[in-house]
Amino acid sequence: MEIRQIILFFIFAFSVLMLADEWRKTSQPPVPVVAEAGEVAGAGNSAAGAPGAAAGVPSVSTTPTPRPSEKLAPAPSVPTSEPGAALGSGERIRIETDRVIAEIDTVGGDLRRLELLRHKQTYAYDKNFVLLQQTAQNTYVVQSGLIGTGLPNHRTRYRLVPGPLTLAEGQDKLVVRLESIEADGFKVVKRFTFSRDSYLVDVAYEIANTGREAQSPFAYFQVVRDRTPPIGDSWLVPTYTGVAVYTDAEKYQKVSFDDIEKNKAKFVTQADNGWIGMVQHYFVTAWLPTPKQNREYFAKPIGNGLFSAGVIVPVPMVAPGASVEVQMPLYSGPQEQDKIGQLAPGLDLTVDYGLFTIFATPIFWFLKWIYALVHNWGVAIILLTVAIKLAFFPLSAASYRSMAKMRVVAPKLQRIKELYPDDKTKLQQAMMELYKTEKINPLGGCLPILVQIPVFIALYWVLLGSVELRHAPFFGWITDLSVPDPFYILPLLMAGTMVIQMRLSPEPPDPVQARVMKVMPFIFGAFFFFFPAGLVLYWLINNILSIAQQWYITRQMESDAARPAHAGKR
Repeated sequence: MEIRQIILFFIFAFSVLMLADEWRKTSQPPVPVVAEAGEVAGAGNSAAGAPGAAAGVPSVSTTPTPRPSEKLAPAPSVPTSEPGAALGSGERIRIETDRVIAEIDTVGGDLRRLELLRHKQTYAYDKNFVLLQQTAQNTYVVQSGLIGTGLPNHRTRYRLVPGPLTLAEGQDKLVVRLESIEADGFKVVKRFTFSRDSYLVDVAYEIANTGREAQSPFAYFQVVRDRTPPIGDSWLVPTYTGVAVYTDAEKYQKVSFDDIEKNKAKFVTQADNGWIGMVQHYFVTAWLPTPKQNREYFAKPIGNGLFSAGVIVPVPMVAPGASVEVQMPLYSGPQEQDKIGQLAPGLDLTVDYGLFTIFATPIFWFLKWIYALVHNWGVAIILLTVAIKLAFFPLSAASYRSMAKMRVVAPKLQRIKELYPDDKTKLQQAMMELYKTEKINPLGGCLPILVQIPVFIALYWVLLGSVELRHAPFFGWITDLSVPDPFYILPLLMAGTMVIQMRLSPEPPDPVQARVMKVMPFIFGAFFFFFPAGLVLYWLINNILSIAQQWYITRQMESDAARPAHAGKR
């Protein structure tokens, strides 16, 4: 039974990890709501917001302008515009669509705030989730600019070109235009295009050369944020928060803030494909350059605890009197796997299931397929459990038959134990001989647990990492399957099913192990108080199905064992 003990210890250790994490979260002081809400005073429905940086809010307009390397810009490198004075925040422009409320600062034309109208805050279901923000607690903003003499960058002031700022009913696109007021020899318009039913924003520059000299500039697009993980993140079983880069050559690469800070970050910098962005639990902000376009990816610390990650692309030569345009799609929103996977190759990999991706990915897609039929994630989990149980029915049946045989020969094992109370060698030999005679595999009962472990952990990561299950209700008191049952009803029911399973299983010959097995249902029941309700629901339904199958097989085996050998012979 040593393998069974190892399996149980593995699950026990995993449970302890979850329990310790929940204790840490409950023992910490509450995080101020402003850290997630990111309310900005003076934001209006036009460019009439209050100028100047809010008190305590770090300035991001003073961050250095990216420069292309010699690989992208052969020497001599294009000079960059470096304003001498640090600029604070300007006026805020508020844009509303059917999916987001965005705020653009007239300094740099930065996207400083993005409120998602279809997602709620982690611990405040009555308030919308704010992804991008600039507050005293958190900085997470989007910047872009041009690199070249007299061209505007993220420190340059813009003014709003009059036009609508709300996506009207029946309108598919909303275009917001900002005109640079500091360009020298150029007329530059920064254009944002928002689309209905989408988190994709197209950021573009319209560049007109009004001077006498041609120039071949560059454009950069970056995401700037601090290293603070999102609210609700775990330090024992953490979700990833950091930079992500994808290219055809190296596929999906994580670039941690620690590696960036220590100058140890390794990722593809030169490519003509891929994307770069910032990833956090459930959400991603990424720049998606056009395929077959030369680009240079960068990730670096920029001081004050901030990091930038972005891409530099060349702009076609702008001759005197000529105009060019450069554009870059930006996705900032939830990691909805079926949608983001269509925007760019590998973008769906930001939903990271870790080592159990091979199990978690098909489980999620099957679960989502069931959800499309029943429109309830809890019911989908129940049907998924039934499907998994049916898939492994033959294996489970063989295992339960082995366990039932162990239960039938339990009296014989007890007599052997009484016969050799002090001789473990002879005791083991006699037991193995009995197993051989009765054709019993003593480890056969471990197979159901072995089968369930990868599914159990994979489903845990599906519930933890899939934004589709975030705040998903079941019924009654279960309003969010991704968090623990608030009244602990499901864990108590699950503990009860484990007691029934224990009584149907053969008692281990080792008295110490027997005592441990008797208390395991209560220990596991306590740990499952802190597991996501969806996971406990899966385990509960699985136990109920296992009890039915095990009870039927055990009853059948005991009936066959009680029948006289000559019964049925005529």
